[in-house]
Amino acid sequence: MIRKAAAALLLFASLTFAQVTALRVGHLVNPENGTVADNQIILIENGKFSAIGANVSIPAGANTVDLSAYYVSPGLVDAHNHLALTYKEEPEHNSYYLTSVLDSTAIRAIQAVSNGMTMMNAGFTVVRDLGNNGNYADTALRVAIEQGWVPGPTLINSGIIIGGFGGQFSPVPEREFLIEPEYLNADTHDEIIKAVRKNILYGAKVIKICVDCKPYGYTAEEMKLFITEAAKAGLKVAGHVQTKAGALRAIEAGIWSIEHSSALDEETHKLMAQKGIWRVGTETPLTVYHTGTTPAAKARFDRQTEGIKSAYANHVMMAFSTDADYYIPGMDRGQVVIDFLKSWQAAAIPAPELLKIMTINGYKVSDIYDKRGPIKTGLPADLIAVRKNPLQDIDTLRDVRFVMKDGIFFKKDGVMVPGPFFHSGPVPPSAWRIH
Repeated sequence: MIRKAAAALLLFASLTFAQVTALRVGHLVNPENGTVADNQIILIENGKFSAIGANVSIPAGANTVDLSAYYVSPGLVDAHNHLALTYKEEPEHNSYYLTSVLDSTAIRAIQAVSNGMTMMNAGFTVVRDLGNNGNYADTALRVAIEQGWVPGPTLINSGIIIGGFGGQFSPVPEREFLIEPEYLNADTHDEIIKAVRKNILYGAKVIKICVDCKPYGYTAEEMKLFITEAAKAGLKVAGHVQTKAGALRAIEAGIWSIEHSSALDEETHKLMAQKGIWRVGTETPLTVYHTGTTPAAKARFDRQTEGIKSAYANHVMMAFSTDADYYIPGMDRGQVVIDFLKSWQAAAIPAPELLKIMTINGYKVSDIYDKRGPIKTGLPADLIAVRKNPLQDIDTLRDVRFVMKDGIFFKKDGVMVPGPFFHSGPVPPSAWRIH
């Protein structure tokens, strides 16, 4: 009986996945060149775009969806998030530190599933998840999504953040053990190599390091070791940076991306542009619920805004990124993230450029541009639909009405589609490994 039920589920999944889906698209947005093509037909087969154009014929029996009233765009990217970390912002204590102590990896993985679904609901089909996930809850989420157990964005996860002794924590000597598994201590060349290899073994798709979280931060030569070791597995290195000195060392080393922007200025921006280093700035919007509106918060926000303007003027490669790892009452993670539009709008970044930053640049910094993201034949069928032209009104992204990932409907007419969202039936052996 069980075998028959499993076989029926597998047959249903195979037939569903093999069926051609046709989308009648009113306006197809290309963020890469800032153009819109009207009255397009998109065909999807086996989860990938198979044909795109105005004169494409819809085959008989295709599952046809009418998006003629919408603007269709590639899915959005948050290039710096922490899906398995959700803490309350409470000034009287470091609640992030307490979260790492009080919440198990298991519960954080479950929170990550929920956060990932709300990100998809907001139109984010790719998330670069950069650590602070307990003992590899990020890998667990990525594998669960890839195997089809839960819906969620494509995850580019880092595993455990690697840093000089202590990472970002400062525990008392009696409880030194609290540093791990939130951070991997790596202070010597051998420890650096071992930490990179450990993360790769346990499923990381990018390596995240603390460049200067402690006074004994990494040298340029040590960062070059991270870069060459990660490159053996085809991975890039992202660097958490807090000081200008750390930023200059990371730039000298040729790091892939600098995470956070408080230490960046005109000089570092010019150097980053020259060397092609990504700026993943995580500028938090000035609101009552994000930062508060005190004079100090306003001053910090103004510095952030000037930083975005400087980077844009110096042609630095930038990605939309949030560092959203906290809970705001009445908002889910997707709503918290999309509100970061305010920071870019305050810096007067034009809507076409911002849409490109949120899509094309996101795929590039995630190192998946030729594998997933753009709406091109042969690539996985990921896209979103909104009511207005985002090249003219970027705030339309606050109300994503339709979401598709891998050719599967996640959201239609503004409502999440009832499950099963992804494949049903047995998982193929090729997906069993943590890869």
